[in-house]
Amino acid sequence: MTFVVTGSAASGSRLLCSLLIPALFLSGILCVCVVVLLWGIRFWIQQRKKQLTSAGRDGKRPLLVAFFHPYCNAGGGGERVLWCAIRTLQKKYRNVTCVVYTGDRGVNGEEIVEGAFRRFSIKLTHPVKFVFLEKRYLVEASLYPHFTLLGQSLGSVFLGWEALLKCVPDIYIDSMGYAFTLPLFKYLGGCRVGCYVHYPTISTDMLSVVRNQDTRFNNAAFITNSPLFSRFKLVYYYFFAFMYGLVGSCSDVVMVNSSWTLNHILSLWRAGACTSVVYPPCDVQTFLDIPLEAEKSACEYSIVSIGQFRPEKDHPLQIRAFAKLLKEKRLGQQPLLKLILIGGCRNQQDEERVDNLKCLCEELGVSNNVTFRINIPFEELKRHLAEATIGLHTMWNEHFGIGVVECMAAGTVILAHNSGGPKLDIVVPFEGHITGFLAENEDSYAERMAHILSLSPEKRLEIRENARRSVRRFSDQHFEETFLLSVEPLFK
Repeated sequence: MTFVVTGSAASGSRLLCSLLIPALFLSGILCVCVVVLLWGIRFWIQQRKKQLTSAGRDGKRPLLVAFFHPYCNAGGGGERVLWCAIRTLQKKYRNVTCVVYTGDRGVNGEEIVEGAFRRFSIKLTHPVKFVFLEKRYLVEASLYPHFTLLGQSLGSVFLGWEALLKCVPDIYIDSMGYAFTLPLFKYLGGCRVGCYVHYPTISTDMLSVVRNQDTRFNNAAFITNSPLFSRFKLVYYYFFAFMYGLVGSCSDVVMVNSSWTLNHILSLWRAGACTSVVYPPCDVQTFLDIPLEAEKSACEYSIVSIGQFRPEKDHPLQIRAFAKLLKEKRLGQQPLLKLILIGGCRNQQDEERVDNLKCLCEELGVSNNVTFRINIPFEELKRHLAEATIGLHTMWNEHFGIGVVECMAAGTVILAHNSGGPKLDIVVPFEGHITGFLAENEDSYAERMAHILSLSPEKRLEIRENARRSVRRFSDQHFEETFLLSVEPLFK
């Protein structure tokens, strides 16, 4: 009996070896074929680059610096970073041609540049080349009702491939958070690559939300109520975090917008040697020019919110807290209150989101007290901030918070979410004095708003002056200096 077992084992070993050796051989051939294919694609792209690029007036080929920003015509803080970065490079380097990959098909280049000037008061010194992409729908969240992070990331690879075929740059900068395009441009396009990270696509905070089964805009109730679904989503998140770290580590230069983002990127990408904090440019001087005067008796107080109409901005929380403030009549016989929501709409989804917010206002009975101002000119934005008493912000774990800085610089009393950049970098004591207030939920927001409005005009003026002094550390000039220092390795 023992002999039979031993013989069977030996026979099984021989069978395994007979299968393993051919399998290893075929795997080796397959790997070689893949390497040759990728090398061939890279060679073909380089030849295409020579054909598409022409020499300048001086006979020298300009250095192409491309920014991947599919929504460059939106009016958010990320777009302000884009246009300030381009302006900075144009002022520093004469032989540079800036390229923007965009999916905004309904406008031309001149209208986009004009929109940047109208919204941000940013004037470019040289023309920009726009490469219009047709497959932007591949990065739309609506296309992926499930596995959204993975779907959008893979979609960005196909969108990046379209961009690479239309224009092969020397330097590629992802300025909108599509990290999965970095290895594409680096290894197939032969580009030096960098990125500016506004917000990590996935973070340890997101993992903890799923692990703790907390309901959020990106963690539906049917998942939090099921241990099985929560466990499956946690495994999915860990897999995605691994892939995100892998592609992010391909970047030659990594810029992040806050200490909060820095901590997450360092833990995920492990690229500390090439990572630096570059605070986003906040047009503080423009807002600081607004006269800061003691409040006079008014028939109306306005509460202003600035932010794109995206789900993570949590505009419903603002409306519910405002409705709670009015319902409980915390203010007694105080003047009329008005909530003004200012922001940009990138697409039909954002427009539908605004419609839903208006329906929420009607449901809560505050429609007459809430105003929506969408894609407004910069001068109108300044006017609303100059007249506002409170600046409102409700995004959980906001990466930085340009809107928060602008509200403080304009002289409003800021009320921001007690997390992320506002908590760690912006709404912090300055020279021992408070610069604003923080809240976390509907009740605390309503309480803080009531408290701010109950303060004397003199006390509010003191807080506003402290906040203004504190935000001088955020400026266009500081951004230009740190941005140029960070991207310098890409130009060597």
